[in-house]
Amino acid sequence: MSKKPFIIGVAGGSGSGKTFFLKCFREYFTNEEVSLVSQDDYYFPVAHNMTKEENKLYNFDVPETINREQFYTDIDKLIHNETVYKEEYTFNNPDIVPKMMEIKPAPILIIEGLFIFHFEEIADLLDLRIFIEADEEVALARRLKRDLTERGYSHDDAMYKWVNHVMPAYEEYLLPYKNECEQVIVNNTHIANDIIAVTEVISQELRRKVLIW
Repeated sequence: MSKKPFIIGVAGGSGSGKTFFLKCFREYFTNEEVSLVSQDDYYFPVAHNMTKEENKLYNFDVPETINREQFYTDIDKLIHNETVYKEEYTFNNPDIVPKMMEIKPAPILIIEGLFIFHFEEIADLLDLRIFIEADEEVALARRLKRDLTERGYSHDDAMYKWVNHVMPAYEEYLLPYKNECEQVIVNNTHIANDIIAVTEVISQELRRKVLIW
């Protein structure tokens, strides 16, 4: 790879459907054409030292919980054609054994996470900003399903975090950047075809403009 990759920033509130959007998007490319860096893998590993009650009260939805320097350093490595090795973050779930990830440089680099527009040094790198949103009741239903089944939270704990951590963070650190984004995608439906259609349009345009080497 001889030139700077085309860098896409994808952000959305919890439950907006970022994961499904990215899954659909990546199906249009090979692993050699696209690489992905997720902010979720750069949390400081504080949760493993907490009691259940401390974990409930701890606010993961503020910028200080992210190893911002390492996040940027790894992005910079990919830009300069270096492979990144990073242990995945398992959200304090004892049933998951963390994997060592190998992230290889590619012509298209996707950076996703809640704070990627708020972190100026990362926002300045982006060639395309995609904002994904959903109505609050839709997003909450998705969040509850994930937290209760995948992360082992009780309903009360999940609701506490939603009201006290998730929504305030969304309104302070993400929503103000919505109007700066080139693409705003509303993802209220559970119909896969809707997101597939959007990702197809974006991917075709990128393939035409970017993947010419």
